[in-house]
Formats: sequence, C-alpha cells, structure tokens
Amino acid sequence: MKLAVIGGTGLIGSQVVSILNAAGHEAVPHAKSTGVDVIGGQGVDEAVAGAEVVVNLTNSPTFDEASLAFFRTSMDNLLAAAHKAGAAHFVILSIVGVDQVPELDYYRAKALQETVLAAGPVPYSIVRATQFMEFIDAVMSWTADGDTVRLPATPIQPIAARDVAEAVAKVAVGTPLNGIRDIGGPEIFALDELGRITLSHKGDSRTVVTDPTAGMFAVVKGDVLTDKEAHLAPTRYSDWLS
Repeated sequence: MKLAVIGGTGLIGSQVVSILNAAGHEAVPHAKSTGVDVIGGQGVDEAVAGAEVVVNLTNSPTFDEASLAFFRTSMDNLLAAAHKAGAAHFVILSIVGVDQVPELDYYRAKALQETVLAAGPVPYSIVRATQFMEFIDAVMSWTADGDTVRLPATPIQPIAARDVAEAVAKVAVGTPLNGIRDIGGPEIFALDELGRITLSHKGDSRTVVTDPTAGMFAVVKGDVLTDKEAHLAPTRYSDWLS
C-alpha cells in the first residue's frame, strides 16, 4: 500500500513512516523541508499523487488563535489534493477530549480540523491520543520559576510517542473508521504528581507546588481521559523514563 505521510519527518511522523515501511508498505514522508507547503499549497498535489492513503501529521507552529487558520487552510488544501488524486483514506492525529476544552485556542483548532475532515470528500479516520510522555518536560517548563515548578492536579494519562505511532500506522492501513479511535496510556496521574515523579527520576531538586491556576492544563475543569472503549497502550511511564 502506498501512503503519503504529511508531516512525516516529525516526532510521530518519522516513526509512522518507519513502522509502515518495515511492514512492507510504501510510506513516503513529506514536510516543508521536502518542499511541501500545506498552507501555500506548493508541492501538495505532487506529494499525494498515487497515494491510496494520506496521513496528515502536520502541526500548527503556534498554540494561539492563529492555529485555527492553520488547520482550516492546511486541511482544505490537503483534502482537495487527496480527493483529486483518488485517495481512499485520510487519517489525522488529534487529542482525547479535544471538544471538551473550548477555552483553549489550540484545542478549538484541533476540533475544527476534525470537523473539516468529517465534512470532506474522502473516507477518514481520526486517532485521538492523550498527552505524550515526551511533552512532560515542556509542560513543566511553562510554569518553572527558579527552584519551583507550579502544576495543577489535572488528571493526565500519558502515552509514549512510539505507541501513538503504532496506533496511527495500524489505523492507516485499515478500513476507514469514518469516526474516532481513542488511545491512551495505561496509567492515570495527577499532573503535579507526574511532575514530582519526573523530577525525582532525573535527580532534579526543584519542588513541584500544586497550583490550580498554573499553565495550559489549569483550564481543564473535568478530565480529558479515555473511556472504556479506548485502546490502552502498553508502555508505563516508569518504563519510558528508564
């Protein structure tokens, strides 16, 4: 099977390409660095030409309100090209609970991406993942100040990027879901406790202070965890840290 992986050089995309090619498929990575501009449209038609499946793993360069325009324009361009090329399946990666946090511009933008895809002309699948384990350091950096890291006690269900890539690759070569598949890690932590575990493992002496107003996840009032129908990935956080 030939697949065009847009955003195929990033954290998830590069692993998806590797997994698919190792399984005997022809997965071709495309990105701005390879001459594909999903906003301007340059190289998009060429990237998806001949592909049975288009996997879109591109991401907005910002997390603010501008991300809405990024996902609207990029999806319009990619869907038009995929339809023109006769692609039979279009896959995107989204976020578990993305439609439950309208206070976050980025979550609203990802929800818009899902809406555009579902209304488009190509059979589709949406893979929603919980927060990547690889992003925990970045989350802590947003609210770090000297010897203190401030984090809310928001429930988090971290998943390893490799497990996300495996799930995306599996969906990409399957029958279009025309719907959503949720995936998440096997454990749930309060974000402040996850910060303490991470710092302790690294031998970092900074102190985590529980602050319900700190950082992006402070606006998450309920939980954005998987439900009982979701696929739970195998990698535990302690094993990933090690």
